[in-house]
Amino acid sequence: MGRDLGLDGVVNHFTLSGNEAGWLRNKTGATRLGFAVQLKFLTWRGRFPKTRLELPPDAVEHVAKQAGVAASELAFYDFTDRTAQRHRTELRKLTGWHECTTTDHLKLISHLVDEIWHDERRDEQVRSELFQQMRHRQIEPPTPDQVTSIIRSALHQADERAVAEAAARIARAEGCPRRLDELVFTDPTGDVTERDDAVAVDGDGAEDEGDAESVLSDIKAHPGNVSLNSLLDEISKLGQVRAVGVPAKAFTGIGVQVTAAWRSRASAASPSHLRRFDDPVRHVLLAALLFQRQREITDTLVELLNSTVHRINARAEKKVTEAFVAEFTKVRGKAGLLGKIAAASLGAPDGSVRSVVYPAAGGEKTLKDLVAEMKATNAEFARSKREVFKSSYSNHYRSGLMKLLGVLDFRSSNDKHKPVIEALKLIERHKDSSTTYLPLGETIPLEGVVRKDWMEFALHTPDKGPKRVMRTVYEACVFQALRDRLRCKEIWVVGADKWRNPDDDLPDDFEMRRAEYYEKLNKPREAKVFIAQLKSEMRTELGALDTKLPKLPWVTISAKHRGGAIKFTEPEPQKEPKNLRRLKKAIRKKWGTVALIDILKEAALRTGMLKTLAPMGTREAIDEAKLLERLLLIAYAYGTNSGISSVAAGEHGHSEEELRYTARRYLTAVGLKAAGVEIANATFAARSEAVWGQGTTTVASDSTHFKAWDRNIFTEWHSRYGGRGVLVYWHIEKGSMAIHSQLLNCTASEVAAAIEGMMRHATTMQAEGNYVDSHGQSEIGFGLTRLLGYDLLPRIKQINKVKLYRPGRDDEDSYERLADAMTRPIRWDVIENNYDQLIKYATAIRVGTASTEAILRRFTRTASHPVYQAMLEVGRAQKTIFVARYLRDRDLQREIQEGLNVVEGWNGANDIIFFGKSGELSSNRRDSQELSVLALHLLQTALVFVNTLMIQDMLADPEWANLLTDEDKRALTPLFWMHIQPYGEVRLNMGRRLQLAHPVPPEPDPEPEPAAA
Repeated sequence: MGRDLGLDGVVNHFTLSGNEAGWLRNKTGATRLGFAVQLKFLTWRGRFPKTRLELPPDAVEHVAKQAGVAASELAFYDFTDRTAQRHRTELRKLTGWHECTTTDHLKLISHLVDEIWHDERRDEQVRSELFQQMRHRQIEPPTPDQVTSIIRSALHQADERAVAEAAARIARAEGCPRRLDELVFTDPTGDVTERDDAVAVDGDGAEDEGDAESVLSDIKAHPGNVSLNSLLDEISKLGQVRAVGVPAKAFTGIGVQVTAAWRSRASAASPSHLRRFDDPVRHVLLAALLFQRQREITDTLVELLNSTVHRINARAEKKVTEAFVAEFTKVRGKAGLLGKIAAASLGAPDGSVRSVVYPAAGGEKTLKDLVAEMKATNAEFARSKREVFKSSYSNHYRSGLMKLLGVLDFRSSNDKHKPVIEALKLIERHKDSSTTYLPLGETIPLEGVVRKDWMEFALHTPDKGPKRVMRTVYEACVFQALRDRLRCKEIWVVGADKWRNPDDDLPDDFEMRRAEYYEKLNKPREAKVFIAQLKSEMRTELGALDTKLPKLPWVTISAKHRGGAIKFTEPEPQKEPKNLRRLKKAIRKKWGTVALIDILKEAALRTGMLKTLAPMGTREAIDEAKLLERLLLIAYAYGTNSGISSVAAGEHGHSEEELRYTARRYLTAVGLKAAGVEIANATFAARSEAVWGQGTTTVASDSTHFKAWDRNIFTEWHSRYGGRGVLVYWHIEKGSMAIHSQLLNCTASEVAAAIEGMMRHATTMQAEGNYVDSHGQSEIGFGLTRLLGYDLLPRIKQINKVKLYRPGRDDEDSYERLADAMTRPIRWDVIENNYDQLIKYATAIRVGTASTEAILRRFTRTASHPVYQAMLEVGRAQKTIFVARYLRDRDLQREIQEGLNVVEGWNGANDIIFFGKSGELSSNRRDSQELSVLALHLLQTALVFVNTLMIQDMLADPEWANLLTDEDKRALTPLFWMHIQPYGEVRLNMGRRLQLAHPVPPEPDPEPEPAAA
């Protein structure tokens, strides 16, 4: 029998109506009950049951009572015999349901095409729409092969329609089709080659060409590291893209994922391959590539601008610092003077400064002279730094930055920042000038453009006449002001994506769907109700801490403590139980040392996860078994960082050329993410509650550093890790299963990354809490997570300095024991005045119209933003609630510590699995780096999946039945690798399988969603 539905499900789906009960009048016993359960199963699932095993036991009992037949009678009803078949025929006539005919087949395809052609290509979403439509039309699902055929036909026809629509728009743009063709029909010397007559589609015949110097190759190329040459190259590249003239509205109304799929096909194809397509297909693929590359190149130019200005400033500071340090060491007597003062102070620690320090320093005048010298030195340092900045800008970077102004269109929606926009136009007008000063007749914005410490440097006061503005100094000031405004999105760039108008980040239908969006966030419509809830929770938690504080030996609060009012002792770390070591050794003894490729293979065969890696084209002729082998080898090559060349040398019968071709056609970030979701869901479904307990709703997240090649703008220096590289941010649930991973640059916000993973993980897990380290929390983070509806649970590094906010002014005399750690009341009026906007920004993150990084960028750099101030106040209230609870709850402290230990263990496994090339990401392409990280994610989750099954197999053995204690089960984890062999020659044998009791799931039949209650 299947699983029980529960009372609500049984009543809603298996209650016979009056008419339905009448249909049973001529039937008795098992026949009566079998007829009735077939009827209700049909209306519930949209199909007939194949066996009794599909029927929920409580539903059978419910139907049996209504039919007046004992539930046990169903054992005598054969769902495969002629009687059951006759009942189905009768039920079809009574209910209107019917089998899928050829006509239905064609109508379903036509309906799907109408629904999905413009924005949907995901197989699972198309399948869901298909089953909904079959239920609506009362069509029983056909065979799995027929369902697959319908979906493939619909996807193919949908793509054809979308291509036709986009191609028609492109054709209406004068000269655009010809210019697109020139990208693939013109060689580097400018000679037009003869077109191939052969018509082919995506296949193994594609060959790479030596077209590194072609325009198309330049457009596809990724940027180099931060330098003037990279800036000039990207400006040239943007000009080449714009010269083709792809219409701005070529893809209006066509979904991003559809356009992205076309772009991926064009990126993976060589010019000779593209030449073989029909003209409309070729034009659309190339236009999609250029359309998206234009946005990407624009974003890159903004990042290069920001990084260049930062580099000029950083190098100026370094150069001046080195010079001043060298000069400081030449001044004699300072070190000796410091030593005399130190010795005198230690000799008479209770004496006054005048009686102890002054004599040792040689008198008060000596100290005054030293202070004056240091002040003069500081001022001279700042002046020298500005001089070096101006010199570096004017002598090297000016030409590139001025060209940048000619290709980017900067705008602002805030009048406060219009002076910077006017200043940009001013310096662009005079970019070819060689004069020392800007012309007198110009209106030159100074306030809001030139910082106070630069003002005297930018203005020259002659003996006679008005003040003049130094042209190159002013230009340097303008670019610094531009960088500051760009980083907080007060100034934005037309045609960009990441740096677009911040108003585009917000949902444009918020006014119409306000009630729905409030409901989705589970927030009250009235700000006063929201505030009352927060106030109540603050008072509850602060009151509980104030009451229990005297009985908490691990925390004291006093103004006498050095370094902060709160003195807190972390809980003692817990040791690994010995039984777990025995368990791991027993697993290695039973299954031996298992090659990592076999772990990946076993997981793929049991979960079908690699089926998410779909081809970029619309047709594919690679044999399914051969394709699976290649995908396993490619995932292993990327996930171990050993590379395709190394893997191709193993024993498996696939050449390097075949693997590289398949990787170009199938390996995408979208596909790998979906594969990670599949294996996570399969692991959750396979877990035994007796071993692992009930499913958790909390996730731990943290970042780890990977070294990476640095000839690109993404790799950055990380001060904490001490080297150039990138960050990978993981979200790991308690059972060591990764539900999300992200590739970040080193300066990215970990608060944003933590929120993004919680919102976008796409697994079946209901994540309600997030353990993070100090870098993953902030007051803004607490505010956003409160609005998004989950708990932020951080381990705060400097909790001794945390201030607890008061719920209101009427609480001034409350919480006496906490007084030394408390500060002002929350400004509830700020929250109330901006509550609707808070919900709007939270909705933007929830529905994905903006990334969390984009929202935080706008907030964290602009302290005057009213919504930012309101978000801070919400965050301060929520942080107070958390800290008060954390300080008094030892179990919560251990829970957070254990959660973070899980993610630290996951990071430790990275070094074992990602062993190739010393663990360094050996590519300057961000997309290649992301593929490597996602493949590593896949390998580690495969290890966790297989280890989960191994542990459950071992514990099912009578020898282990009662051996594990509660403490053992608390520390039990499937993330271990003492039985794994990650290195050595790759030998792939699809016929050799791990002997695990957990059954390999059969290919599932098409299963429509149950009818809504």
